[in-house]
Amino acid sequence: MKPIKSSLDFKVWIHLIVFSIIILVFLWLFQVVSLKSYYELSTKSEINSIVEKVKKYYDNSNYASYFNKLSYETSMCIELYNDMTRTYYSSSCSANSIELSGEKRDFILKNYDSQGYKIEDKTLGSKKLLYGVKLEDDIYAFVQASIVPVDSTVNILKSQLLIVSIVVCILSLVVAVFISKKISKPIKDVTNNAKLLSEGNYDVKFDEDSSIEEIAELNKTLNYTTSELGKTEKLRRELLSNVTHDLKTPLTMIKAYAEMVRDLTYKNKKKRNENLNIIINEADRLNVLVNDVLDLSKYQANTIKLEYSTFDIDSLIKDIVTRYDIYKVRDGYDIDYEGKECNVWADRKRIEQVLYNLINNALNYTGDDKKIYIKLIENNDDNTIRVEIIDTGKGIKEEEIPLIWDKYYKVDKTYSRMQIGTGIGLSIVKNILKMHNVNFGVYGKLGKGTTFYFELSKSNNNK
Repeated sequence: MKPIKSSLDFKVWIHLIVFSIIILVFLWLFQVVSLKSYYELSTKSEINSIVEKVKKYYDNSNYASYFNKLSYETSMCIELYNDMTRTYYSSSCSANSIELSGEKRDFILKNYDSQGYKIEDKTLGSKKLLYGVKLEDDIYAFVQASIVPVDSTVNILKSQLLIVSIVVCILSLVVAVFISKKISKPIKDVTNNAKLLSEGNYDVKFDEDSSIEEIAELNKTLNYTTSELGKTEKLRRELLSNVTHDLKTPLTMIKAYAEMVRDLTYKNKKKRNENLNIIINEADRLNVLVNDVLDLSKYQANTIKLEYSTFDIDSLIKDIVTRYDIYKVRDGYDIDYEGKECNVWADRKRIEQVLYNLINNALNYTGDDKKIYIKLIENNDDNTIRVEIIDTGKGIKEEEIPLIWDKYYKVDKTYSRMQIGTGIGLSIVKNILKMHNVNFGVYGKLGKGTTFYFELSKSNNNK
């Protein structure tokens, strides 16, 4: 069975009311119902305490003075007998108490060491507690206390408790309503703002100044979550917009040139081949975009497993740089590489992808001199190899450095010398290097270019 749902206000209110009722029930039980029993039990305990003192001070020569004082302070009668006819000692007691009653005779005749008695006078409606103890062979001590009727006291307590109960119930209602409102209001505010957040409103703000520490901490966490969700939503929209744009352009060109081949150039072999080559190139561009998006999704989902091996990073970089010679011949770009042979331990295929993406990024954003520098730096102290790809472009602001790894983020959205890649290359680089668990990053100054770097562990096979 599902629990019955109710508002927080009601739950706090009902719990406080129940708590107050429980307190009042205990008060009635202890102050009224069990008062007589508790009073009698307390008197018995006090008698036992007096008996112990009598036994302790009996041997003292000044015991009579001490017993008189003890009897006065406790309103109990203390008597000593050395036979059944003569009182050895008696504190200031009434005449009736001095008489050798049946209980005292019974105790002496049966020669008990200690014994307690409860004496009731039904005619007068009085009760007494008597406790006897044997001090010596012929010396007996008796301690007697009267149990004062508490009926009148109980009646007074009932009247007082009834008034107290009414007042407490009223106060409990007022306090319960106040506390329930005090606690439930910030929680209701959190709930309402959370509903707005679930509807896609990322401008909502949660109050971090709440007087309740846990709610303030919750609001702080929710504000951070809202901020991150807002960033994610912004990136999602940018990704959708950019991917749509990147897909639309080649698709439009493929369609246009296919129609041109069909309608105009299908008889002209030269023109037909040129148009078909454009279609093939645009199809390749689409393929690269789709593969990059798929790769990024796999990296973020951690479904790609690295295949480590030992390889020469120097020869890999030289081979990649050679493939960019077309840009040197066609567009005047110059890639300057400085390094030496060195083996590293990593996934060769993924590191090759990292190098391609970083070089493409440098080609897109290098300066007017069209220079790109690649450096391979060996660090013997921590047994690593550092690869740096440097451009001579406009540089990067410090506050934008953490953002450049985001998909489609551009430091200068109005500037790009070339259009190599799909716009998500740096995001792929970040995921690959994070999977390798290596140091990587970027730094630069405005007007002085940008340097991307990453480090790899050297292989034990190095000469």
